[in-house]
Amino acid sequence: MRVSLASWGRLAQREALAVPLNRREVVRDAVSTSQRPGIAYGNGRSYGDQALNDQGTVWLTRGLDRFIAFDPVTGALRCEAGVTFKELIDLALPRGWFVPVTPGTQYLTVGGAVANDVHGKNHHRCGTFGEHVTALTLVRTDGEVIACSPTHHAEWFRATVGGMGLTGVIVEVGLQLRRVPGPWIDARTQVFESLDAFFELSADSEQGPNAAEYSVAWIDSQSAAGGRVRGAFFSGDHAQSDAPLRPAQVLTARALPAFAWVRPATTRLFNEAYFRRSAARAGTSRQSYRAFFYPLDGLLEWNRLYGGAGFYQYQCVVPEASQREAIAELLREVSAAGAGSFLNVLKTFGARAAPGLLSFPVAGTTLALDFPNRGAATLRLFERLNAIVSAAGGRLYPAKDAAMPAELFRQGYPCLDEFIAFRDPGISSEMSRRLLGR
Repeated sequence: MRVSLASWGRLAQREALAVPLNRREVVRDAVSTSQRPGIAYGNGRSYGDQALNDQGTVWLTRGLDRFIAFDPVTGALRCEAGVTFKELIDLALPRGWFVPVTPGTQYLTVGGAVANDVHGKNHHRCGTFGEHVTALTLVRTDGEVIACSPTHHAEWFRATVGGMGLTGVIVEVGLQLRRVPGPWIDARTQVFESLDAFFELSADSEQGPNAAEYSVAWIDSQSAAGGRVRGAFFSGDHAQSDAPLRPAQVLTARALPAFAWVRPATTRLFNEAYFRRSAARAGTSRQSYRAFFYPLDGLLEWNRLYGGAGFYQYQCVVPEASQREAIAELLREVSAAGAGSFLNVLKTFGARAAPGLLSFPVAGTTLALDFPNRGAATLRLFERLNAIVSAAGGRLYPAKDAAMPAELFRQGYPCLDEFIAFRDPGISSEMSRRLLGR
């Protein structure tokens, strides 16, 4: 069947021949008999063109949503690739287990988490998601089935973790969960009004007397115009409480009028209000895991707030040696352009060995910014931001990308040539064609 698909950024609709994969027993035949290059499409949470394939084939993996095995004593789990983090948490948390690493949404699939080697607020402690994956099963378009792990066919494992779905279709994933007391987080909020203060808070949260497992900052991206950067720093640990949660209250943006709500004027108002709210709530509090990890999941389809033209997310990381100067320069450029939105994240990464050849994090600081799509003006801004990232020796995150030039990708990922040897020739996406030529 032919379908029209979009990514989370809603930049464009792409038509493709869709092949639903609803049972892992049929994946080999379905993938190996495809008549044109294809790409796996999970729950549509990649921001750019990584899972799009205009006029090609997409293998819909969301139907691979079964749990294969779970040991409630050890936390070892095996599931199909289409299982979402929400489904995983709903199974594991009542039994005292939680995902070891999570990004800011629980609606991504486990297969997508592997393909993008996602990270979260605890990278300095626990690294990326791939560090906790114990086994993978891949199906290649020539019909070969490859079982791999960190110790078995390790070269395939390293290519697939963070490999953007280009080494084969991920069918099964083994994962080691982490033990938690319950669904609550002891959280701390602190405000800051300079980048130096942010780096001090980060160092204290990672290694100082206020060390915490989780830490991240929200910043007012437009505040750099005045020569300062203000924001709110959030940190936390799992609380020693197993008190039950109330059912989640979820709203939806689907009913909102078709209007670009994220504009310079509304962004300034929101940022001012959010900073004041954070300052008023500074201190410690006990929050549900939903509020701490997934605040945006409380508004379904929040990507509609950017209007019909969609939005880009720009996420980079710059190494420790250049992080202060590069981050300041990036924020000055964004502020001077009057761009950005209220979704701006700043976080330091720890010095950990990457599990994948194309894993994104390196020791340094990552900055993630959302930009309403203003066409050529937005792309020109990206050219200026790219130049800063390139000069600093940084890289962009493919999971969030829709505009990275091929030369910046090659510069940022020195293991790219090694990775290319593991590509499946029958797999192609709009991103792979943009960055790799096919």
